[in-house]
Amino acid sequence: MSSFNPLSLRKYFIMGSQNVKGNPVAVLEQAIQAGITIFQFREKGPGSLSGDSKIKLGKELRAVCSVHQIPFIVNDDVELVDKLDADGIHVGQDDQSVKELREMFPNKIIGLSVSNQDELNNSALEYVDYIGAGPVFLTTTKVDAKSSVGLDWIRFLRAEFPEFPIVGIGGINTTNASSVLKAGANGVSFISAVTRAEDIKEAVSKL
Repeated sequence: MSSFNPLSLRKYFIMGSQNVKGNPVAVLEQAIQAGITIFQFREKGPGSLSGDSKIKLGKELRAVCSVHQIPFIVNDDVELVDKLDADGIHVGQDDQSVKELREMFPNKIIGLSVSNQDELNNSALEYVDYIGAGPVFLTTTKVDAKSSVGLDWIRFLRAEFPEFPIVGIGGINTTNASSVLKAGANGVSFISAVTRAEDIKEAVSKL
């Protein structure tokens, strides 16, 4: 398994070019200065880049994370792990199995989204470094988002797995982040709370 530190989940920023109006590299720089602890490159959905442009942006964001020693995770895309020398990969239930991923990447960080009991029953957590639990609240960022599961899902997972690293995902913002942490999550992930913030430093401090 990877040498994963659960403290890195505390302020988990997710972004692709489709989430920002300006320069994503500048936004990531500001977010790191403001105190994010891990970054996931999620170039997906309407308006996102593909092919060489996606890889070019990925390399630029990867370089920023390397300089600041922020773990760099890619979303879903197995090929990008090697192309960008990522620290890890985050997958959903319909992506490649975490067992296969662990065989491919014995020392990388692997995160898995888990939304309900059925998914949990089908999840091989022994191959995973952390769970992404959610969507905790309604989210507008993902086109295909599932209905929200609320704080009870975080509480349930924490009771079932007292030591397992959990990050809350979905609809988390500056006003509700503390409730997710109180429910038992190690950290919170967010997209628009930062990409749409008027003041990124203030937003990250409140998350």
